[in-house]
Parts: sequence; C-alpha cells; structure tokens
Amino acid sequence: MKKYISAAIISGMLAFSGCSVLDPNVTEPVFLENTNATQSWVVGMRRQLALTMNQVIVSTELVSDNYYNNRTLSSKVFDIPQIDYFDLDVNNLQANVHRLREMADFGLLKVLPSDITSTAADSSEAYFSKGYAHLLSGELFVALPASNVGPVLTSKEHLQIAISQFDKAITLISNDAKRTTEKAAYTLLKARAFYALGDAANAARFAASIQGNTQLLLQVRYDAENEIVNDMQTYLFSSNNNEFAPLPRLDFLDPKYYHIVTSKTEQKPVTIVKAEEAFLILAETQIAASNLEAGRNTLKQLLSDVVRNRPVVFVDDRKETRNGGNRKDYPLTAVKVKFDASDNTLHENYVLDRKAGNIKVYTISGTLVTDSDINAAITQDQLLYLLYRLRQEIFIAEGRRMTDLGIKFPVSQTEQLNNPNVKPEHIKAQIPAFIPLDRGMDDFTYDRANGVVTMKYDMNAVLVKNKHAKEIFPFIQ
Repeated sequence: MKKYISAAIISGMLAFSGCSVLDPNVTEPVFLENTNATQSWVVGMRRQLALTMNQVIVSTELVSDNYYNNRTLSSKVFDIPQIDYFDLDVNNLQANVHRLREMADFGLLKVLPSDITSTAADSSEAYFSKGYAHLLSGELFVALPASNVGPVLTSKEHLQIAISQFDKAITLISNDAKRTTEKAAYTLLKARAFYALGDAANAARFAASIQGNTQLLLQVRYDAENEIVNDMQTYLFSSNNNEFAPLPRLDFLDPKYYHIVTSKTEQKPVTIVKAEEAFLILAETQIAASNLEAGRNTLKQLLSDVVRNRPVVFVDDRKETRNGGNRKDYPLTAVKVKFDASDNTLHENYVLDRKAGNIKVYTISGTLVTDSDINAAITQDQLLYLLYRLRQEIFIAEGRRMTDLGIKFPVSQTEQLNNPNVKPEHIKAQIPAFIPLDRGMDDFTYDRANGVVTMKYDMNAVLVKNKHAKEIFPFIQ
C-alpha cells in the first residue's frame, strides 16, 4: 500500500520564498528521494513554527489581561475568560502545536536519515522544533497526547520531554562556533522548562549560564509575500480597523509589531527566546528563597544590561482610535492611570497621545519599572509584584502572560472524539479561582473630567495575594 504524506504536513513544506507547492498526493518515497528533501522540510518546520506562534499569541493574549478583543472574529469568549473544549480556537491551537511536533518527528525519523546532504545543524533544528512543541504543550494545556491518538501526557511529562529534546539539539551544535546563539537559546529554553516544573536549582543554573549573553535573541520570521503574516501585527497595527485594544496600563507598549511603508513588505518577527528571561528566572529563584538583595540586584541588572540596550523606534500611529466597536471608551490622549481603585498614585506616561506625534515603540522589550521602584521594594511580596510587572511588560504580545496567570487550555473536542485516552478531566480548562470573570481582567473606568483611567483589577497584585495557589509562582511553597 502506498504511503502518502498528509496534506497537513505538505502544507508545512512551502518555502518562504522561491519554492513551489508540492503535490498533496505525493508519496513518502517520492518525497524522500527528492534532492532537496531536507532543505524543504527544514523550511517547512520554520513555516509551521510561525503559524503555531500566530495561534499561540493571538489566543493567549486574549485570554490574559494584556489585550481585549475589540472587534475581530477571533474568540469572543476568551476575554471572559471562558475556554470550552469544543471551541474551534482551542482545537486550532492544539492542531498547530501537534503539527509542529509531527513535522519534527517525521523529519528526524524519515527525512534527515534518508538525505545524505542533511547536516547536524538540520537535526539540531528539528530537535529544537520538537522540544518547543512539547514546551508549549506543557505550558499551555492541562494535558495533551504526544502522538496520534496516543496516551495523554501531563504537563510535567511534556516539559520533561522538551528538556530532553533541547539537550539533543544542544549536543549537535556544541562544537559549532557559528551557532552560539542557538546553543544559548536552547539552553535558556531548558531553563524555562525547569522554571515551569518548579525546579529552582536547575532553572537558576541554566539561566545563570547564559547571563553574560545580554543581547541573546531568537525570533520567528514572517513573509507576507508568501502569505505567512504576523497575525498579531495585523490585529495591533496593520489592519485598517482597530482590532485588539491593550489594557490602558499597558498602552505605552502597544504596538509591538508595526509597518512603516506597507505590511506586504514589512512583517515583524516574533521573539521566542531573549536574554531578559534569564534574569527574570534567576531573580525569581532568589526572591522566592528570600534572598531579596540578590533578587533586587538581578532585576536592576536586567534593566541596565539588557532592557535599556534594546532598540526602540518611533512610529506614526495617528490612525489608532481604539474604536473597534465592542468598547468605545478607551482613552485617546495622555491621561493618568491608577492600577486599581486602591492605588493612591496617579501614574503618568502609561497612556500615550498618539495624535501628538510619533510614539516610541519597544520592538523587543520595554518597561516603566525603574531602579527606584526596585530599591523601594523591601519585602518579598513587593519584589514579586515588580518581577511579575516586568514579566508582563517585557513579554507583552509574545504569548507568555496567560501562563503566568495560571490558566491552561483543555484537550479539544476533536481529540476527545477520536482518542479513547482522553478522560473527562482532560477537557476542562484550568482557570484558577482567583481569576476575575465577566471580562474583569480587561475592565477599567475612565474619568474623562479629571483625565484618570482606573483598572478594575491590578492582576499582578492579585497574583501576589494568591502566591501560594498551586497554579502560579512555581518556586513559592
């Protein structure tokens, strides 16, 4: 019987440029005999990584308190947050993560061994792709199978597999002086996985090992000419309509992605690994262990050595009116902000007047947390609060905040209907009891007369108040 490569996997083998579409009826032997098999497959994995990140970022940013769906056809209930296992967006997210893992597996098992031109670098990238798929599975889902209709693995099991795959990727490039960025990036991803596992010792060890690489950056590229667009860029900037609206407290960080001339020629990359995370992980292990002075110094080093050295650009955003349709009371001028009703400070520079001229755009990392804020933080709770503010501001629009809030997606209905290993507990989302419902995380009031916007909830304060909840703060016992 002829063995065909699935249409889903074939779709992943489109190159970003100069490559024709493969016949969806191509057989496995025919593809493997192609002289460009490895090259096509590696490019396909990169394409699938970009598509996966689109789904991850759009879905998780909506679930979090970072962004509100003010117009788009994306989920209208994730903002509540309401996450149903039968939701099409849940299935799409799971399908993209699975496809990335499956493409990496097929490459490692079939494509690369059959191609004498394949290199250690190709294998390393495939192990990275597989590891990253498992990392996303562990961070974003209550559980997921790791193979077609296979056993459902826990988050912990996925994270452990991710670490093993990153180890293999690192081993294959350990002596390649030209690939130091990848080696450091994969090492930091290991630290991220140990962080999610609550393993403070290993998280700190691997984070500290790359602290000296203060400009470390690994990004996913997009190419509109070949229909691989950054969906978050579309929703934040490129669309003629105003799609996603940031929480006013985060207005100064929007948009992270933009175009100057045309979106067709300017698709901004998405960051998946950056040096900032090493400092954040290390600081959290220190603060959780009550080594407050060390944690304070690490956070200040993060600001001085990394964040302040990241590029900024100035962009004309005068077309932004925040009038997507669902909510029309977003402030459009530079007003003061209160983080919640109990906040006694009127914070400035959080909401920008976009009609006043070009605005500053933080393309990789930005924050309004200062050295003075960090020095004034005396207690563990105060430092944890600032640390999670930093995590939120630095990782905005990168799909990380939902995990910090302790929220996870369920296994999708499509999987449940086809996989007898899926149990009732797998199809229920994880939404901690302390998470406000009824769109409370995105809610605010606007006192136009006095020019003050007040958030309904300061979610970083909510997190600290509930720091012993099992879903959050991995190093707090």
